[in-house]
Amino acid sequence: MDLRKAPEKWRLYVITDEVLSRGRLHVEIAEAAIAGGADVIQLRDKTASTLKLYEAALEIRRLTMNRGVPLIVNDRLDIALAVGADGLHVGQDDLPAPIARRLLGSNKILGVSARSLEEALQAEKDGADYLGVGPVFEARSTKSDAGEPLGLKLIKSVREHCNKPVVAIGGITHSNAFDVIQAGAHCVSVISAVVSAEDITKAARTLKQIISAEGNSGS
Repeated sequence: MDLRKAPEKWRLYVITDEVLSRGRLHVEIAEAAIAGGADVIQLRDKTASTLKLYEAALEIRRLTMNRGVPLIVNDRLDIALAVGADGLHVGQDDLPAPIARRLLGSNKILGVSARSLEEALQAEKDGADYLGVGPVFEARSTKSDAGEPLGLKLIKSVREHCNKPVVAIGGITHSNAFDVIQAGAHCVSVISAVVSAEDITKAARTLKQIISAEGNSGS
């Protein structure tokens, strides 16, 4: 299987966050989200020690391999390589995408955050396999560095001018996911809408149903 083609089929992208998870660990979040239909899991933790992050990544890697779901590591190329993750996601202030692509290798997935059409076009040139576009809506409760919401117009613009799959992120909930897919996103990426739910599996399943109902409109 060509891993780099995988983002074209994603619909629900769940990012782990232990701070927002009601005391649940990264691997518990991942397991429950996958049970609810998550197509891809991203391990994200900006405060954990390298050892703790490695151990969490190793647990999730075993889980995702057994379930046939890709594992993306946020920012930390060393952790992604150490556990044999399926890919890496970098932001505009992280390791430059061309360097990440070279070190990651040609057979792994590289996602790059884009807050403008210009950044999205550059990410494509730099070897991104998908574009993490946003924040679409207000997302300060989960990412203090997310910046001002950019709205659905950016999704439409990136979809019109770029060839790579658009993964929308930022403030996406069960109530607005329909609009995001309608705007042209291939996939929605969420943290609190799933991770903070009392029942992660149920929240993921419901969101996946909403996305899938309109999924063909964004493909």
